[in-house]
This record gives sequence, structure tokens and C-alpha cells, in this order.
Amino acid sequence: MQKLSNNELNRPAVDDYKSQQKLPYVIILDQVRSALNVGSVFRTSDAFNVSRLYLCGITATPPQKEVLKTALGATESVEWEHRESTVDLIVELKSKGYKVYAIEQVRNSISLENFDAKKEPFAIVFGHEMDGVSQEVVDICDGAIEIPQSGIKHSINISVCAGAVCWEIYRQLKFNK
Repeated sequence: MQKLSNNELNRPAVDDYKSQQKLPYVIILDQVRSALNVGSVFRTSDAFNVSRLYLCGITATPPQKEVLKTALGATESVEWEHRESTVDLIVELKSKGYKVYAIEQVRNSISLENFDAKKEPFAIVFGHEMDGVSQEVVDICDGAIEIPQSGIKHSINISVCAGAVCWEIYRQLKFNK
């Protein structure tokens, strides 16, 4: 078995990637404290063809050094913008027909494997590393998605969480048509 070289991976150039049709959802980062986590979510968004990334409130933005360190260039390929208010952004997206789902542990949450990603368009909200998605934001979401867990900890790192959620959405939209 031989590892593939970067050339053999046949990845698109940044301009070609930007012109590709993206999947019909956006990611919202609600008050994410760690710039390293933000950079990681940029890379995940690039890998799984997310339409846009919204960085809200205190969430770090490019060109912050730690964002760039873990994004490894994905800040150039992923469409993004900063918004002061997550609530105002959600209200705006809902007025455009988006359904909005918090990634959070709440009563009556949808387990990730039961979430139907074929409802378009939609937004996924990931929250602060310690506090999660704020209750104010949860209150205006259309629902919540929860990742089933078996360990003693009640959460996983946001960048790992984003990877799991984005992979499941990508899997459903690309392979289960």
C-alpha cells in the first residue's frame, strides 16, 4: 500500500473550489472562544463543501494567527463573514427560508443519525467550548441535534463535533440521494 501524493489527490485550485456548487447549509459559530478551534472548523467546512461559515460575537476571525495555523489555507477557500449577533443572524436566515438547528443537548433533541439533511436550506449552530450554544440562541432555533455519546464526559471538543456533524451531513447529501 502506498500513500497518495498531494498531486494524486487531484484537489481543485482555490478559484475552482469557490465556483463549485456547495451543499445547501451554513455553519454558525456562536461565541467560540478558541481561535484554533475556529481554524479547524474552516478546514472541516472546506473538506465537506459547506456553503458559508458565520463567525459570531467573540468568535475569532482571520487573519488571527491561531485561526490561520489550523485552517491551513481554508480561510481562502471557504466563504465566511463575521456577525456581532448570532440571534440577529438567525432571524435573518429564517426570513430567507432556512431552518436552524443548534448542536446541543436539549429535551427532544434529534439524534445525529436521525437528522434528515435533505431538508434545505438549513443552518447548524455550534457553541462556546464550555457553555455550548447560548439558551437565547437555542430558544429561536427550529430544533437541536445531539451527537450520541457513551463516555463519562458530557461533551466533545467543538472542532471534533463539527467534523462528526459535517461528515454525517456530507454522507447523506453526497452518497444517499
